[in-house]
Amino acid sequence: MAKIIVIGGNFAGLTSALELRRKLGHGHKIIMFSKSPDFLFVPSLIWVPFGKRQVKDITVPLEPLVSKAGVQFICHEITEILAKDRVVRCRDKDFEYDYLIIATGPEWIFDQITGLSLNSNVSFIVTPETALETRKRWLKFIKDPGSVVIGVTQGSQCTGPAYEFLFNFEKRCRDLGIRKKVDITFFTPEPFLGHLGIGGITGSNFILKKLLPMFRIKYITNAEIHEVSGENIVLKSGQRIPYKFSMIMPMFRGANVVSDSIDLGTKDAFIPVNNTYQHKQYPNIFGVGIAADLPIKFRTPVPIGVPKTGYAADESAKTATENIVRLINGKTKLETKPMSKIPELCIMDAGDKEMLSITDSLLKPRKFSIVLPNPFYDISKLMFEKYYLWKVRHGYSWLP
Repeated sequence: MAKIIVIGGNFAGLTSALELRRKLGHGHKIIMFSKSPDFLFVPSLIWVPFGKRQVKDITVPLEPLVSKAGVQFICHEITEILAKDRVVRCRDKDFEYDYLIIATGPEWIFDQITGLSLNSNVSFIVTPETALETRKRWLKFIKDPGSVVIGVTQGSQCTGPAYEFLFNFEKRCRDLGIRKKVDITFFTPEPFLGHLGIGGITGSNFILKKLLPMFRIKYITNAEIHEVSGENIVLKSGQRIPYKFSMIMPMFRGANVVSDSIDLGTKDAFIPVNNTYQHKQYPNIFGVGIAADLPIKFRTPVPIGVPKTGYAADESAKTATENIVRLINGKTKLETKPMSKIPELCIMDAGDKEMLSITDSLLKPRKFSIVLPNPFYDISKLMFEKYYLWKVRHGYSWLP
């Protein structure tokens, strides 16, 4: 009987645990560790500040879900991985494993920039706690509106949510009749609008260059923050942008457990993996989703990260679980699916509009990529949210 441990309980982690149980049956022991008791549908955090979603609307308790599938659930954080000994440490207790999947998600760097922190005047939307704090600041702002700055730090892997928050913010200001009092500036490290950390998608730059001026939003590309004060965002170009309200998407690194473990991760605490998602030094360890290292193959004037969420996270988890099943069954030929070649399927909510992006490969070179704008409704992301939470609640991990 093989012992398999999955660290992480969100997109990649939950998919890994459920797929392992589905494919292996009940003849092997599977344990899932998660520092959170709930699955969180992260893409909907952009709506929490505006009251369009409550946190309870986008979370699902993990324990009953995975227990029903026959997976042991432990709601504690792993503090160390002893790869050579095939052991993970949780508090003062050690757990042995034959195979390990690391799906730990991001460790957000809130203090990357001088003056930027959780205690600064800048808001964030990357966790339930930060989204709820942003809601408080939004409710205060609408009583006394003024200048707004929304942007992305250099190196951030999450430019997409910044665009979504930007358009939703602008739409809510129009709905409340305060838009004329609100001057909005958007800044991004992207070399052009719509780069998104993946080199752009056919049509993305053209559409965004039309949308931002149409909504009277000023924008700055190749932006790099020098420092943040209580009233200004100061760029390295010397430009000072005043704000009364600001939301910035920070960058992230890998989980603390990776950086706290010997010879396990890169300098940024991601797992160095090959195309089977096996660790390059320890083949019984797999890194999936955000936890997997994805070296950047392009260079930009200002550093920008590559997104590894959504469909890419789900597919990397399914590839890793398939390979563990093959290894347990004595097979040597493993499935390969480089993350850089996984198709990109994304829905960008734009307030009362939306953009659907489809590519045959996350990163270039590609054979096909297109952005399909929907200027009439913003229904697709709402439908996808309902579908995915339905899928999670029922444990249907094999579905896309």
